[in-house]
Amino acid sequence: MDARSRGPIARLRASPFLSELLSNRLALAGLGIILGILLTAVVARVTLSYDALTASRLGGTIPDRAPPGWLGPAATDQYLFGTDASARDIFRRSAYGAWLALKFGTVVVGVSTVAGVSLGIVAAYYGDVADNVVMRTMDVLLAFPSLLLALAIVAIFGNGLWKATIALIMVYTPRFARVVRGAALAVLEDEYIEATEALGASDPRVLIRHVFPNTLAPITVQSTLNFGLAIIDLAALSFLGFGASGAAPSWGLMLSRGVENGLLTGKWWMSFFPGLLLALTVLGFNLLGDGMRDALDPRMRDAID
Repeated sequence: MDARSRGPIARLRASPFLSELLSNRLALAGLGIILGILLTAVVARVTLSYDALTASRLGGTIPDRAPPGWLGPAATDQYLFGTDASARDIFRRSAYGAWLALKFGTVVVGVSTVAGVSLGIVAAYYGDVADNVVMRTMDVLLAFPSLLLALAIVAIFGNGLWKATIALIMVYTPRFARVVRGAALAVLEDEYIEATEALGASDPRVLIRHVFPNTLAPITVQSTLNFGLAIIDLAALSFLGFGASGAAPSWGLMLSRGVENGLLTGKWWMSFFPGLLLALTVLGFNLLGDGMRDALDPRMRDAID
């Protein structure tokens, strides 16, 4: 039976990459976590109102209620994760926070990937002045810790989630540029690239049709790993007061308010549940990214084993 006569699942399993990935239990666990967070985010976005989540859910009459099962007079059976100092439902706010995290994380990774890939391929292909200008600029940006550089950029543009997103795009772009440049240089050494150029192919055709497809493996791994980092950096900026503001249901801001209003007074649930979802999301992307890296680079997998 050839590959064409197999069902779609059988054809997927026949792929070396997918076969390796599907045999990696940690990667599958990471994928399961991501799908669970994604489902939570979509349901929250469709069913919940942003304005209602930022207002007092219970009229401000019963704030600081612990989740069900917690011993003490502050426990409530009505709210799964309890309520915060403004009597808002922490479960619903945490679920909507997943939507914000994935939304802005996608923007950060998507834009920085496009920008970094473009700069890296151009620097590798043209070399000389273009390579020196692009990569020396990237080296300067990479010389600073990512969060510190993001804080400096936000201080210039001002606070807000979108401004924090722009800052992180500028921080993450050099990572993609460096990785893609290295991969592109390896591709450009192949003889078929010289043959393509000898046949009169234009520079855009060589870059888009021949160089770019052969750099997709490191791009995919880098994007997956950086997605988790982008989410945690966005949360860190909000926690420090440079990202989400007001009563926005952002995980970072919820952590900040929970520490400020509840952690030191024993009201642990205000910061615990948003922090748990944040940690699970980052863990999911890290596990999936590591699994994809191992599946795409057997030599690296053997070295780790």
